[in-house]
Amino acid sequence: MRKITYIVLFLGVWVHSQNKELLYDFNDVPQALNQNPGALVTFDKHFGIPLLSQIHFNFGSSGVSAYDIFKDDGVSINTKISNVIMSLSNRDYVAFNQQLDIINGGWRKDENTYFSYGIYEEADFISYIPKDLAVLLWEGNADYIGRSFSLGDVNFKGELLSVFHFGINKKLSKKLTVGARGKIYSSIANVNSTNNSGTFTTRLSNTGDNIYEHVFQFLDGTLQTSGIASLLEDDNSDFSKDIKTLRKRVLFGGNLGLGIDLGFTYQPEDQHVITGSLLDIGAVFHSKDVETYHLNGSYTTEGIGLVFPQLINENGTTPYWENLEDEFNGSIKIDTLKSNYTTWRSTKFNASYRYNFGKSSGDDCDCYAGSKPYLNSVGLQVFSVFRPQQPQFAATAFYYRRLFDFLKLKATYTVDDFSYHNIGFGASMHFGNFNMYLMGNNLSELQNISRAQSVSLQFGMNLIFDSDE
Repeated sequence: MRKITYIVLFLGVWVHSQNKELLYDFNDVPQALNQNPGALVTFDKHFGIPLLSQIHFNFGSSGVSAYDIFKDDGVSINTKISNVIMSLSNRDYVAFNQQLDIINGGWRKDENTYFSYGIYEEADFISYIPKDLAVLLWEGNADYIGRSFSLGDVNFKGELLSVFHFGINKKLSKKLTVGARGKIYSSIANVNSTNNSGTFTTRLSNTGDNIYEHVFQFLDGTLQTSGIASLLEDDNSDFSKDIKTLRKRVLFGGNLGLGIDLGFTYQPEDQHVITGSLLDIGAVFHSKDVETYHLNGSYTTEGIGLVFPQLINENGTTPYWENLEDEFNGSIKIDTLKSNYTTWRSTKFNASYRYNFGKSSGDDCDCYAGSKPYLNSVGLQVFSVFRPQQPQFAATAFYYRRLFDFLKLKATYTVDDFSYHNIGFGASMHFGNFNMYLMGNNLSELQNISRAQSVSLQFGMNLIFDSDE
């Protein structure tokens, strides 16, 4: 149990949805290439400061905030928890995403071609709210005689992995730039449980031996794991050794996979820009340290019927609990399998339209190429990430301002599953060749962060070089 707690804490540190609307199409920042490999590149070389070129953290809950439970309104916390549970649906979810750039860089091959490369660590987790189970566990079954509670609401997916990538950005014409990035995934740990089914029902007994009977019907559930069993089953109690094992998996030591990113930028006129990208089209193939737990079967019980033997009975009391456990295990099979499995990455889609205006006096630039662009831009962006149950969507209106040559700003207003009033702000600062950027969302909730149903922060530092420097 102690080791399980340690591992949960370790993953919890790292897994703190994936929409980066502030970074997307913010082409002054090299990491915008990670969101669209076909973005406009206005520099000739960049080097990310190792471990500091991109630190990203995103958390979201579509159905509840901490304030809903812990606000001081005179209502007991038990009542508030009950109200929250009843207000949720099985389409509500919590999601975490975190990324850390280990290495990031790029260079220009020629006027029309830019290469980029890097290694980053990513943690991603989503769990849909199992409402029926939450009601059953919190309320009990006394008030729900005859109601079937679905076990199919159990639906979650989590992964911790490192990603090695190499991209090419190519200007095909004055109007069109395209890009692609190949990826190798090295999975550190994975856990998922989807496509479960079955019900639990308490109903009036048909036999008359007892008032009620409890029915587990057509249970069929699967939990797949990789990279976890060896950490739990070894005899090592030193958690630092487990950390070393996890570190080894960062550099091709885990289960491997392949993926690709695609993107483009199209400028029909210098003031009009259309972009799009598909990210993480790929899969991880799990064959090392895999364990799959499969539960299947049906079982009906009326509970334990106590029989009081005579005191002189030499056989002693009846092993009621052991008998019940044996009956359950005989009907509900739980198998541990070592079979390989494949998980698909959560593919992301981005698209945007941007209108540029306010060209500064004295600027003599090729605005199609994006060099010294207009002072202002406004536009719309849409985002989607494909999840186990259904895609998640977001729409963003944004305003970009080049305030000075060393300071670029971007403000966003986003509508998504978490909020209809998500205001974000980002700044990119350039001091010589040094670049630093900072971006954050849900600024309207800063006065009381407990009200926020989502929080997103990004920070990074780079060295950027142009040929004329």
